[in-house]
Amino acid sequence: MRAAVVTTFGGPEAVEIVDVAVPEPGARQVRIKVAAGAVNPVDLALRAGLFGGAGGPLGLGWDVAGTVDAVGEAAAWQVGDEVVALAAGVSEPLGAHAEYVVVPEDAVAKAPATVDAVHAGTLPLNALTAIQALDLMELAPGASLLVTGAAGALGGFAVQLAAHRGIAVTGQARAADEELVRSFGATHFTTEAAAPASVDAVLDAAMLGEPALESVRDGGVFVSARPGGQPDSVRGVRTTAVMVSADGARLAELARLVDEGVLSLRVAGTYGLEEAAKAHARVAEGGVRGRLVLVP
Repeated sequence: MRAAVVTTFGGPEAVEIVDVAVPEPGARQVRIKVAAGAVNPVDLALRAGLFGGAGGPLGLGWDVAGTVDAVGEAAAWQVGDEVVALAAGVSEPLGAHAEYVVVPEDAVAKAPATVDAVHAGTLPLNALTAIQALDLMELAPGASLLVTGAAGALGGFAVQLAAHRGIAVTGQARAADEELVRSFGATHFTTEAAAPASVDAVLDAAMLGEPALESVRDGGVFVSARPGGQPDSVRGVRTTAVMVSADGARLAELARLVDEGVLSLRVAGTYGLEEAAKAHARVAEGGVRGRLVLVP
């Protein structure tokens, strides 16, 4: 099968399409025939060497939508099931940007019924990150939240999920994105961080750091979207970061929210697997609203 990997770190030109053996599922694993999977900033970071791991091929791709193709012993899924999954990892020789991927059975969820595979392939990584970040905050309905980078994939999901929970959201983004961010359910909009000590919590999807931390009231909570990227605590603010983990049960919940119209899936364009380097280059340019999706 074909797969996108990096063997040396660098720019988009470092992405290689190689022929490798089709992986076989072990116990409690499933093999998915990949129909689509988004390109995310984490793929660019891995390609550039920010996670280390030199010395062997590293697979690209975390998001996958497709069809169960084979199951290992005691796996709960059936061949032919339409699914989504998160293939989490920065040190594996194969990722989801391939014709087939093997994942643990508990990383898998039934695909949303109301969207095609290309759109479903934008859901797992960013929506799971958003919901796990909100879980870290433990906010009650009526609480106030600033989401930075609210027009992006992660930020957009966070605004929608928080608004669905009854949280008053201020979305931070470029001025041109105000209508989009408000359509996600944001009550307020800003192009900068919110006023000092004005919100109960911040989800820092744009990695603004300390300027966004100033917006949190004393004793509030600040969650960075970059593991280890949170600033030091001040004024009793709890600062932490979300490290996304595969969770089929939460992913199933998110898929249901897609079908209920709570979450919107945005596709900015599609590329063939052989065009992975072009997709990386376009993401690196910035300004993409929605995800670029690879279709093997």
